[in-house]
Amino acid sequence: MTPQGYQKLQEELKRMKAEDRPRIIQAIEEARGHGDLSENAEYDAAKEAQGHLDQRIKEVEDKLARAQIIKPSELGGDKVIFGATVVVNDLTREKHMTYQLVGEDESDLAKGRLSISSPLGRALVGKIKGEVFLFNSPAGERELEVEEIRFE
Repeated sequence: MTPQGYQKLQEELKRMKAEDRPRIIQAIEEARGHGDLSENAEYDAAKEAQGHLDQRIKEVEDKLARAQIIKPSELGGDKVIFGATVVVNDLTREKHMTYQLVGEDESDLAKGRLSISSPLGRALVGKIKGEVFLFNSPAGERELEVEEIRFE
């Protein structure tokens, strides 16, 4: 995981514990005040939300505990690997795209952050500058060329 991805997960965990959990606890207390819990939809919904939140907190804590922080600027080489920023030329559509290969929790295509476990991410790993390869996208087969590999 990149340092930015690690920080994003830390911020999410902090928000869940400091804001979301107290809000759900308050909702449970309010629902309890409405009387019979066996037919109280608000109580059931709040308890379900609490269960989902607790599950997500455990998941994020586990990811943070097991995380390996990789700083792309400290990497290098001539092959596409995790953390690399890759400029790809879609020869089929005559379009250039730039992606940084990141972990699943960090991916955001709008920001050019492509999950390394996505089909395109997996297809890019190991490629070198100038390499042309075929990629089966949902829109059909595309011919792609790796134009540049950077470690920033």
